[in-house]
Amino acid sequence: MSSLSHPFAPPPPPTNNTGQRQCLKYVASSMMSGSWKFIAIVSNFILTRVLHQLLKPFSQPQIVSDIIVGIFLASIEAIRDSFGDQSALNMDNIVDFGMILYTFVLGLEMDPYVIFKVPSRHTFVAYASLLSTLALTFAITPWLHYGTNDTNMITLTITLSVTLSGTGSHILTRLITDLKIGKSDIGKLTIMSGVHSDMIAMLILSISFVFFPLARISNTREVTKLIVKMGSTLLMQTMVAAKISPYFLDWVNNENPEGRALKGSHLVLSMAFMAVICSGAAWFGYSPFLSSFMAGLFLPTEGRISKWAISKLNYLLSLLFYPLLCFWVGLKIDFTEFEFVQQATWERFFALLFIVSIGKIVGTIIGGILLGFRWPELAAIGLLLMAKGHFHIYFAVHALRHGEIEMTTCISMVIVFFLSVVHTPFVVKHIIERARELVPVQRMTLQCLDPTSELRIMLCVHGPHNLPSSTNLLDISRGKPIPGLCVYVTDMVELTEKLAVTLKREGGTDNMVVTDMSVIDVREQITRAFQSHVDENNAGVTLCRSHVLSSFNGMAKDLIVLAEELMVSLILLPFHKRLNADGTHDSGTPGFRYVNRKLLRNAPCSIGILVERGSGFAEKITKSSQCDVAIIFIGGKDDREALSYAGRVAWHPGVKLTVIRFLLDTSSENAPRRLYNRANIEEEEEEMRLDDESFTDFYEKHIAGGKVAYTEKHLANSSETYTTLKSLKGQYTLIIVGRGGRENTILTLGLNDWQECPELGPVGDVLSGSGFECDSSILIIQQHRLKGQLDGLSDDFSIM
Repeated sequence: MSSLSHPFAPPPPPTNNTGQRQCLKYVASSMMSGSWKFIAIVSNFILTRVLHQLLKPFSQPQIVSDIIVGIFLASIEAIRDSFGDQSALNMDNIVDFGMILYTFVLGLEMDPYVIFKVPSRHTFVAYASLLSTLALTFAITPWLHYGTNDTNMITLTITLSVTLSGTGSHILTRLITDLKIGKSDIGKLTIMSGVHSDMIAMLILSISFVFFPLARISNTREVTKLIVKMGSTLLMQTMVAAKISPYFLDWVNNENPEGRALKGSHLVLSMAFMAVICSGAAWFGYSPFLSSFMAGLFLPTEGRISKWAISKLNYLLSLLFYPLLCFWVGLKIDFTEFEFVQQATWERFFALLFIVSIGKIVGTIIGGILLGFRWPELAAIGLLLMAKGHFHIYFAVHALRHGEIEMTTCISMVIVFFLSVVHTPFVVKHIIERARELVPVQRMTLQCLDPTSELRIMLCVHGPHNLPSSTNLLDISRGKPIPGLCVYVTDMVELTEKLAVTLKREGGTDNMVVTDMSVIDVREQITRAFQSHVDENNAGVTLCRSHVLSSFNGMAKDLIVLAEELMVSLILLPFHKRLNADGTHDSGTPGFRYVNRKLLRNAPCSIGILVERGSGFAEKITKSSQCDVAIIFIGGKDDREALSYAGRVAWHPGVKLTVIRFLLDTSSENAPRRLYNRANIEEEEEEMRLDDESFTDFYEKHIAGGKVAYTEKHLANSSETYTTLKSLKGQYTLIIVGRGGRENTILTLGLNDWQECPELGPVGDVLSGSGFECDSSILIIQQHRLKGQLDGLSDDFSIM
């Protein structure tokens, strides 16, 4: 063969001006084509990320932006023309290889042995939705002629039914996790059903491919030989993956324990071993991506090598392959060939949409009702299980490439698969809205605490100077000996550069421990003080120790995480200013004030701040030396929470508790007109009703029996409130107040005009102010705010 006949030979040298012009034109055309391809691929990656950020408010998964951008860019005529035959072939090879990796990691994340176990709830729902969709597909598709004239209808019907009945489990799992319902019962059921449905569909497809290969062979004997050859090699590949590979991978895992870097030779050897297993059946005519799925399915999921492969391949696929796949789909389908005017086109389209949606919904409802679930939640699960993924889109185009379906059918399938994903975030939001109606809000408050449950408190200290007041706070918080009190005494230690140098990793773990002796001595001093106090006179108190070592910027977050893990109902914090010997406060530590304010905004439970004054609250409380405590009740959820805390204080034998209720004197001439407009009157009346119910309950339990003293103050405005607060001077050792009270209440309006510490609330700030003559220590309590949660729901809500 001469060089001129070689397909990749350079163009012949020009012999005249015409040839020179043709050569230059050819080179310019090649350069222009290459530029368009480069611009298209780079633009595809950039625009998919941009569009995904724009769609984030709608919670759309990444596949939605990938499909929109990929098909749009590939439909541009200049970009489509730049991909000639050779470029298209290269794209085909890249996408096929990427799909092999995709199906391998899909199988590697699944457990095939769950099939042989007694069906659980999620497997039962998965089987029901799968079977109903299969039945609908077998009943409808043969009459609508989806294939070409040369297509084997049995092969097409089986393939189409399995494709439509499957679920894009990885997309569904990511969506449910991102929308924070993965820990709920409906989230867990949907994820597990989706994974099981995906696995069963892929298994059926893998087995059916052996008996109905895509290769068109008219000779029955040749078909039989091909079936036997593919079936035997697939069985052998599966046996090697299931029985032999665990020994090899266990050896590699043992040679590379956790905490050490993976050896390069072992890593290369493991990847080569997996590649050989994946390609075993493909060497004998079996589908490469189904072969990799079967190998991944039966390879061990546990172990360091398998987890490494899953994490790295998933990252590679999401970063590069998924956008490229959707761009390739856009190159393969041509909307100019879509037969819009044909009635049969829309019949096939809506039939596909009907099968995908109704099949999943009906099957899920039937299966779930047999298990005793409610049908609205089952319908939502069915709508989620109809979501399709990248494999289903690839398979539609794969069938088009092999001439099994026409362009119109392929485009219809791609659109239906796209629509099966778009609606899923709105279904999840409907689930959340319905859950709000059915599920009582979980609030970590004293007011909502079950009386038979142990109270869990996180008592924070800055250092030894907090010990006297903190031990007294522990004392009065214990309530009845049964059910008791669990106190987590937590040291708030600032992580400075000097202290960071002393940190060392604890042997065999990732935990960092402090070796600085000054910090260790302080912690031991605090531990001894609390332990001796509890051992001496605190029956029913369980003492636990913890600490938070962090910079001020991260300390609040660490305390929030710790409080969530410990499931405490109340966090008690020291004031950021330290009490001097003369009863005044120093300038304070701004870092601790920042932590307190951030906790007040984001705490996962109720929170209290103790402001020490020169009232003697640091002195030990005993029966002989009583502690006079007052609670000021104006109204609002914070005051109701403070009243609940006071109910525990009332049980202490060394405490004399007085409840002071501030009531609005509407008959006074100094009383201003109502501050609430008509829109807020109903809300105000509801708050007053809750205040009265809470106070009546407290009155019957504690005041009616004479154990707690009670007094009322009828006030007309905030000026009289201020005067009344001043009159409390010298009467009480500790005053308990709610942080906020009702917003814009007449009795506190104007108290915060000259606030020193707004985080303490209007009454708390007045009582703790440096210019105020009251020397009582102040405990300011804020009820749990429902910020940072799922619009009022905990992540593990249950509505099934």
